[in-house]
Amino acid sequence: MAPKIAPVKTSPDLPGQSETVVIGGGIVGLAAALVLAERGIPVTVLEKGRIAGEQSSRNLGWVRKTSRAPADVPLALAADRLWAGLPARTGRDAGYRQAGIMFLARSGAELAAQESWLGSVAGLGLGSRMLSAAEIGALVPGGTGGWAGGVMTPSDGRAEPALAASALAAAAIAKGARIVEGCAVRGLQTSAGRVSGVITERGEVACSQVLLAGGLWSRRFLGNLGIPLPVLPLTCSVFRTAPMEGPSEIAVGGPDFSFRKHVDGGYVITQRGALSCPLVLDHLLVGPRYLHLLRDQRGLLRITVNRQSLADLRLKRRWRTDRPSPFETVRVMDPPTLPALNREALANLSAAWPAFAGARIEEAWAGTMDITPDSNPVIGPAAKLPGLTLATGFSGHGFGTAPAAGQLAADLMTGAVPLVDPAPYRPDRF
Repeated sequence: MAPKIAPVKTSPDLPGQSETVVIGGGIVGLAAALVLAERGIPVTVLEKGRIAGEQSSRNLGWVRKTSRAPADVPLALAADRLWAGLPARTGRDAGYRQAGIMFLARSGAELAAQESWLGSVAGLGLGSRMLSAAEIGALVPGGTGGWAGGVMTPSDGRAEPALAASALAAAAIAKGARIVEGCAVRGLQTSAGRVSGVITERGEVACSQVLLAGGLWSRRFLGNLGIPLPVLPLTCSVFRTAPMEGPSEIAVGGPDFSFRKHVDGGYVITQRGALSCPLVLDHLLVGPRYLHLLRDQRGLLRITVNRQSLADLRLKRRWRTDRPSPFETVRVMDPPTLPALNREALANLSAAWPAFAGARIEEAWAGTMDITPDSNPVIGPAAKLPGLTLATGFSGHGFGTAPAAGQLAADLMTGAVPLVDPAPYRPDRF
């Protein structure tokens, strides 16, 4: 079951030309489109299914700096400012609340890792601090305790995935952007060695710049162009409770659960210590690049072979642009929810905060993330194909930085001064 997305009236018509084209109507692509439209640059967003239909509406809604790599913090700080200004910019409330995020440690080793992270970002002005068990109990009352400690960043926050992408899309349309749903891009047109257009299932659109913001589909799209992109799919199961009295407005991440307040009064919860890993061919093709992650987090993955595995094998990896593409076969990636993981999350959380023992599940869903070897996104020009810029591989934490990531991508497409140093995200780092 997919979350219900706030509706936006998009265009039924495909233009013959557009100065810029964004492939993918997720939150990063929509953020980039809004920036381009605000700058008076003609932009068309082409989405194979529906806007924010995949991970952009299925994530946890965290807007965090905590536990990000130091090189990724400037983008997160820029995103904080942009999230705060989003209501004035779009005329809509995306549910952004700066209530803080807390990560808990059950063991001394977990606490040491948090202290190491805090030391790595010293001097960046995050306001993050270590917490004692007593401070955790005071900030998030009603728990059973037993924590070794934790780390918290009070300026971290949350927003509503089902509202945020729609807010960006509606604002972009109001400023002149065109968004076309149900229109898959099959490939690129080139001229004199650079991008000159996109080839869709409904015809061609001439353009001078293309942004690929295709999420988990970007690897397959680029593979058909002969451009490698190492990303692996992993699936997270999530659920939302009915409105209930809870312990705090602060979002909390424990070793085997996480929760945050939802705008309707319920809580969004997941089993933070487990991800579903339906085996697909890419796990064999690029999996060796991830051995360091498997060594550090070998208990995280629940590896299976299921219908997702078989469906992936049937999808084309090479196709002609005058024939249907994989993106027309799968309009929306809608992985099955794993009730066992959700039951684990609720049981683990209820043991830590008994107030959740009576929680009623209102809806549940799953989303597939595209994970890079260093868990940081790819944002920058594709060196082998001038005119193509990438904004993908957000590794399950792109929602929080999406407004800034989209702006950075738009900057790099158009030669504007970059919002932040793009070097940590350069595509050729792999």
